[in-house]
Amino acid sequence: MWKRLLLVALIVWGAHGWWKTRELQHGPGVVAPIAPEQTSIGSGNTFDLNGYRITPLADFVVQARLLSRESYRLGREADLSPIDFALGWGRMSDEAVLSAMDIRQSNRFFFWHVQNELPIPRREIETSAANMHLIPADKTVSNQLDRVRPGQVVRLSGYLVRADAADGWRWVSSLSREDVGAGACELIYVKDVRVEL
Repeated sequence: MWKRLLLVALIVWGAHGWWKTRELQHGPGVVAPIAPEQTSIGSGNTFDLNGYRITPLADFVVQARLLSRESYRLGREADLSPIDFALGWGRMSDEAVLSAMDIRQSNRFFFWHVQNELPIPRREIETSAANMHLIPADKTVSNQLDRVRPGQVVRLSGYLVRADAADGWRWVSSLSREDVGAGACELIYVKDVRVEL
């Protein structure tokens, strides 16, 4: 009897995981046309969070298609940011473009690959998509982030930040959408989450 209950529990758990992560389809066309908006802010607005000193560097709003998501439980960064979103805007939110690409995340990086020719220029891919490390402002925001599915268009607002620890450890957000590689990811203190589509 207990084996059947365990089997049912595993099936339900697996179905829930699949349901939560299955990709929403929109068909061809750009669904998130606007590039992220960043506004400089003054200094002196630092605050403490989970034993880290957080310094806002810029106000930040992004409305983009969720290309992929990855949760983290291990590592120092997971103390602050338990989830990364790979987000795309402009033609990187167009299913016709994305269908030609393989997108994945690993070790706090976002990777893309195409089998044949690029569907759009490489530089456009690099500047119209980014891996973003998300620091939820509270439990409500954390729960909202956890419910966003790949393919959905989500609007995140908050701050690009720097996080400092007493022992000298530091994690700093990129302040440009033009950079690539290590250090190019945004570190966002997320205050508001809205699923737009």
